[in-house]
Amino acid sequence: MQTIYLDHAATTPLDPKVFEAMEPHLREHYGNASSVHRMGRKARFAVEDARERVAACLGAEPGEIVFTSGGTEADNLAIKGGLRARREEGRTGLVTSASEHEAVLRPAERLQEDGGEVTILPPAGHGAVSPDQVAGAIGETTALVSIMHANNEIGTLTDIEGIAEVCRAHNVWLHCDAVQTAGLFDLDVTDLGVDLLSVSGHKFYGPKGVGVLYVSGRADLGPLLEGGSQERDRRGGTENVAGIVGLAEALERATEAAEERTEHLRGLQKRLVDGLDAATPGPFVLNTPVGEHPTAPHVVNVAFPPNGDGEPVDGEMLILNLDMKGVMVSAGSACTSGALEPSHVLEAIGLERKTASAAVRFSLGKDTTEDEIDRSLEVLSDTLQRMQGG
Repeated sequence: MQTIYLDHAATTPLDPKVFEAMEPHLREHYGNASSVHRMGRKARFAVEDARERVAACLGAEPGEIVFTSGGTEADNLAIKGGLRARREEGRTGLVTSASEHEAVLRPAERLQEDGGEVTILPPAGHGAVSPDQVAGAIGETTALVSIMHANNEIGTLTDIEGIAEVCRAHNVWLHCDAVQTAGLFDLDVTDLGVDLLSVSGHKFYGPKGVGVLYVSGRADLGPLLEGGSQERDRRGGTENVAGIVGLAEALERATEAAEERTEHLRGLQKRLVDGLDAATPGPFVLNTPVGEHPTAPHVVNVAFPPNGDGEPVDGEMLILNLDMKGVMVSAGSACTSGALEPSHVLEAIGLERKTASAAVRFSLGKDTTEDEIDRSLEVLSDTLQRMQGG
């Protein structure tokens, strides 16, 4: 049976060239980068070389790059560290949106529970908030705005540059979760206008367990993880040297190939969307606003509402049935795929609960082929007909 992996927004396979770059630091060069002997110095050189390479990919200075354990830690450091850093100015407020990743929403909700000033904006039907919405939410005590670049579940792109202009005009820091767009879009931090930006290695064919937070020179953050003085006192803990080297290699390779990959993915995305009419026996709702609003090129989210008076499609069973036929997709964020609740993103854009519970996310990769898209549409059609009694 042909196996087709269409869950690249959850994670990507490790590029063999990335593993080659990592392997020496997993075997013979295993020193602690904080040790002063020769093995430690070799590890330190590898970390600092990787920092320079990552900085070059993001248009940043090496001293503005903080290595983390992934996107979740980077988001938490940006939000908690940013709010703590601005407390002395009397700026304690956070503005974000209801369609953010849980790594942003959970800290925001905890802050709210503790009496903090939090504004959670409702996204438009396409899934993004606008600069005007952000401008209307910013108050005198707002410290930080946190808005993602591309939504991880439906792929909608947000006007980060426009929001950055609003934030600069109000002396508010802007954090951007760019986990889904690193390696696909130009993430020059100066052009974007952000103060903080998160990426995660395993989303662009790098290793799991390593990420980056860009911290601009004016955003002087203290540590979230306290311990040693690593990462210029911004993130305690022994550096994951092999992971850091792998992330730098992967980001560099992805950045160099971004234009070609994006063009390839756009073609596959269009082929998948165009094929849904023929593949779907009943009604469907395309949650990724392809052709209506800018989107990431690798995500297609589609839901299947109840057909007339019939029962809605069981989204979890649909995913399992597709998997049995060799097609691997997800219900949205892998971080919440074990939950029985419908996606908070789909509910935030106004989908009814029964429809939101019957949504699947196809996310495409650099090695995905047209034949795999066509085969996936065939499997989807057969599976839906069987589930809906067609």
